[in-house]
Amino acid sequence: MINKIVAIQGNHPSKLNPNSDTSVFLANEIQNKNYKIFYYDPKDLSVINSKVIALGFFIKFNYLKNKFFKIVKKQKLDLTKCKFILIRQDPPFNLEYISTTYILDTIKDKVKIINNPTSIRNVSEKLYSARYQKYMPSTIFTQNINEIKNFFKKHKKVIVKPIHSYSGNDIHLLNKFNLKFINRFIKKHDHVMFQMFLPKISKGDKRVFLINGKVCGAISRVPKNGSFLSNMSKGAKPINIQLTKTENIISKLIAKDLKKQNIFFAGIDFIDQKLNGDINVTSPTGLKTLYDLLGVNHAKTFWKELKA
Repeated sequence: MINKIVAIQGNHPSKLNPNSDTSVFLANEIQNKNYKIFYYDPKDLSVINSKVIALGFFIKFNYLKNKFFKIVKKQKLDLTKCKFILIRQDPPFNLEYISTTYILDTIKDKVKIINNPTSIRNVSEKLYSARYQKYMPSTIFTQNINEIKNFFKKHKKVIVKPIHSYSGNDIHLLNKFNLKFINRFIKKHDHVMFQMFLPKISKGDKRVFLINGKVCGAISRVPKNGSFLSNMSKGAKPINIQLTKTENIISKLIAKDLKKQNIFFAGIDFIDQKLNGDINVTSPTGLKTLYDLLGVNHAKTFWKELKA
């Protein structure tokens, strides 16, 4: 028998900010439909006697209390007893992350897992955007020093990003080719993303929410003074925004494509009407912020599309 249980594979709730966290927002919404929430850390996922078992705890969320969560009961749980599993831990997309997707692959025909663990592995958050390069600023993915030199000759200001990082970590803006720095960066990150800098980032980017193949709203995130990072974790301020016709067309195209890839929930980002190359499928954020700005509750949309 399938129980009304939603398991969340994520970072410990004590590390989450309830004012902006999408995992808490989604959990709170489904809790209101009388589902129980079971929470576990990726490191506590195991295969025991051919069963996928997680050591974790049942938890209740309450936005009205200072301590927004209460651990009800710690236990081991056979995850096939759940109706849904949400993969919500922060990247980096490292070997631990990949191992959890392989483990969850073994039960994906018994439990609805969001996002599909096979699809999370196949849709690299940066590299997947290579198929959309005509909608992006000039971008290369490489370790080759000559290719990088040539790129800097064409573009005087270049953004340098690791392919498997997250939340604006280790992103740099270079005004000229710096061999020593780039060699060090490649040694640390292997393949790297180099992208022409778009100065209009100072006015903010646009985060677009895609749920089950549909475009479900957007917010803008304006970097703090002196920064080019639009991540709210780096101090960017969220504001209400509308998508342009061009952004809407591109968003619909990607939403449709990701649905074919079994990606249920994703976030994509635009700067100056250009896709910036981040296809967020591991743990998209921003739904709570959209709700606070506009009063639009896409946690309801999320669960409705899943027929919860």
